[in-house]
This record gives sequence, C-alpha cells and structure tokens, in this order.
Amino acid sequence: MNHQIKAVVFDMDGVLIDAREWHYEALNRALGLLGYEITRYEHLTTYDGLPTKRKLRMLSVERGLPEELHGFLNSLKQQYTLELVATRCKPVFHHQYALSQLKAAGYKLGVASNSVRRTVEEMMERSDLMRYLDVMISNEDVSRPKPDPEMYLAALDRLGVRAEETVIVEDNENGVKAATAAGANVLVVEGPDDVTLDAIRSRIALAESTAQNTERKAA
Repeated sequence: MNHQIKAVVFDMDGVLIDAREWHYEALNRALGLLGYEITRYEHLTTYDGLPTKRKLRMLSVERGLPEELHGFLNSLKQQYTLELVATRCKPVFHHQYALSQLKAAGYKLGVASNSVRRTVEEMMERSDLMRYLDVMISNEDVSRPKPDPEMYLAALDRLGVRAEETVIVEDNENGVKAATAAGANVLVVEGPDDVTLDAIRSRIALAESTAQNTERKAA
C-alpha cells in the first residue's frame, strides 16, 4: 500500500488569503444600497464560507430581499470585491515559502474556493501564488459548492490523486465538512497566519503514520 501524501489542496479565503473581511465588506456595501445588512454575528455564525448566491437566497427567505435583485447585487458585490482585492491583496512571504517548498518537494498543489473564478485568479495572481498551483477550482466549476464535497472531488480528479493521498487545508465549518466528506486528511487552521510549511509538513507526517498504523492493525 502507498502511504505517501501526494497533494495538498487549499481553501482560499481565510486560508491563503485573509479575504473573509473583504467579502463581508463588499456584500454589505452592495446590500446597504437597498437598506439591508448582514451583522458581524450573522456573518461569523451563519454566512462565512458560503457563496454569495446562497447568502442572497437566505436573505430572501429570512428578510424578504426581493429575488429579482439577486443578479444585480451579485455582480455589484463581485465588482466591490475586486476593488478591495486590487488595493489589499499582496504577497505573503510564509505562504510563498510554504508553497514553493512543497512544490520543490514534488507535491501537487491546488486551490478550491467557493468564490467565482475571476476572484480566485485575481487573488492568486496578486498574492504571487498562481505559479505553484496545478489546479484551481472555483464555484463556477461545480454544480454544488461547499459544504458539498464536489469541489474537492473535482480537484482530486484533476490532480490525479486519491483522497487518502491528499491533505486539505480549511478554516471554516462549511469547508471542513466538504473536505471530510471527500475523504481527505484535513488540516484545520484558524486563519492565514497558521498556514505555515511546518504545520503542513506535520499534518502530512501524521496522515502517513496513521495510514501505516491502520494497515498494520488490519494485517
């Protein structure tokens, strides 16, 4: 049996990019034009990590936000997000170091994000991480975003690896559910500061030793 971890797949917002705040700000800026708002508490307990379309649907059900405004609000929110990305998204040394070292060590690397493709590409370019990635999955590449595992299964498929050969780095409940349902080894972080080469290497080592022990017991 092969116990080797071959790939590391990252969530983006709250993992590689400290962008949860930007999404929150951009959506509230769009909603504010119509007198709606998501409070900080609601964001942290319910909305964090969900795609914008899903958030808008929830607002329609819970607060009567007219559904015919979804398209307008969604495109306005994306526009505001890109404006924030342009001014705030910059390379972070310990992320560049971690990904460059993992890449040099032969690991396949990917990103799977509930954001739209343009935002994912823009953020990966501006943070100077694009060059290390073998695959990028956005919410436009799947029919069911996280917490459904489809996004991670698509990433594994494109990378040509099995779930047990993969470590997924996630920060929020919806993402952790998706990664766990995909059957991968999960490294849960509090935020981008926790995404270090040491933390990833430790999780890889743990996954490999756990797999060996499981196999020994089975034998």
